[in-house]
Amino acid sequence: MDRDIEKELVYWKGQETRMPILLRGARQVGKSYVVEKFGREHFNNNILIVNFELQPELCACFDSLNPLGIIQKLSILMRRKIEPNKTLLFLDEIQDCPNAIRALRYFKEQLPELHIIGAGSLLEFTLNDAKFRIPVGRVQSLYLKPLSFKEYLSGLGDFAFREMIELADLKKPVESVYHSILLQQIRTYMGLGGMPSVLNAYLASENIALGAMSRTYDLEQCRVQQATLLSSYRQDFGKYANHTQIKHLQRVFEKTPGMVGDHFKYSKVDPDIRSCLIKSALELLENAGLVYPIYSTAASGIPLITLINEKKFKILFLDVGLMVFASRVPVEWLLADIILLNRGAIAEQFVGQELLAYSAKYEQGSLYFWCREKKSSMAEVDFINTVGSQIIPIEVKAGSTGQLKSLHLLMKEKNMDLGIRVSQHQLSFDGKILSVPFYMVSEIPRLIKSI
Repeated sequence: MDRDIEKELVYWKGQETRMPILLRGARQVGKSYVVEKFGREHFNNNILIVNFELQPELCACFDSLNPLGIIQKLSILMRRKIEPNKTLLFLDEIQDCPNAIRALRYFKEQLPELHIIGAGSLLEFTLNDAKFRIPVGRVQSLYLKPLSFKEYLSGLGDFAFREMIELADLKKPVESVYHSILLQQIRTYMGLGGMPSVLNAYLASENIALGAMSRTYDLEQCRVQQATLLSSYRQDFGKYANHTQIKHLQRVFEKTPGMVGDHFKYSKVDPDIRSCLIKSALELLENAGLVYPIYSTAASGIPLITLINEKKFKILFLDVGLMVFASRVPVEWLLADIILLNRGAIAEQFVGQELLAYSAKYEQGSLYFWCREKKSSMAEVDFINTVGSQIIPIEVKAGSTGQLKSLHLLMKEKNMDLGIRVSQHQLSFDGKILSVPFYMVSEIPRLIKSI
């Protein structure tokens, strides 16, 4: 499957003054695949892969941080010539060799013509270690997340629908017949999610009985892959937690999918476990890329992070498909209107995941929401985003009906000129409310600029 991040890598390759790249993201989102595909297609397969998990002995090549010495040793041990400007050096599972991360600085300073990419699934734990000094200003980070909805469409070969989304505007929205098809694709995507192995299983199960319009897929095989992924994440706990922490990690990981959309309360995870222990476990899961915090913000100015309340937050799971599976939603329900399930939490997870997916690739991305907890006037808006210097409130409506009281209240209180409703409705603009269908979350910045 093609990934949108490949465009960033192609641009990076052509830069005269480039830095080594650290490709960051959770396990199994496709980091190794993306780099290896990039090496095959843009370096004529001249890619040297050093996997420190499979080849720990190669870490000794980085005992000295001298770039020329490093590539000389690697060339000898791997029997491959490393040529600057021609070879892509890929350091996979780089967190298992901290000296390799340190060496990136010297590759930038002394051998900038060599294209070098490091990647690792548990990289954040090394980078966040107080004893580790990150080579600031010498390394460029890129973040890879699960496949977005548009990447999913491309993976299915539905390029016409992707183009339709990218060209639609208020003057010419997606036609009704295609709107219905795209909403059905959204429902399917919510059940599958964007994990590459799940989507590969989905595509492999394709059965074309009566031509392309009669494609059917085996969802059970996809759920086997989802179960395998969740199990592999649990097995990783021992790599970054001690025996006592593992027990708490398991509990938090088990409960989190069912808490999406709600204010996170430590007591809801387990009233018998101290809050500080649950908080510690949650931070570990965040570093592993398995959950994302959504902080409450006053939404009174930019940057939003300066106005957050760290004690009020919600949680987003890594992937909507994994969230649905972990929530034990039956397969037959996936064929119904999944958008409405779990009190709309699945829809909220999807929108949050899309907002992260389309944030700048060189940033991890941040999510915020707004709430007012007064007995006489409770109000909450699902997401607060920014487009340029404009603060944009976003309300997610899973059903076909529902008022926007909180959205209007916030807009009036903060004197905002524009609010967004994400729903199953067609693209439209009425007064100050831009109504965006689920399949067009990616287009929100473009649509706002056109108003």
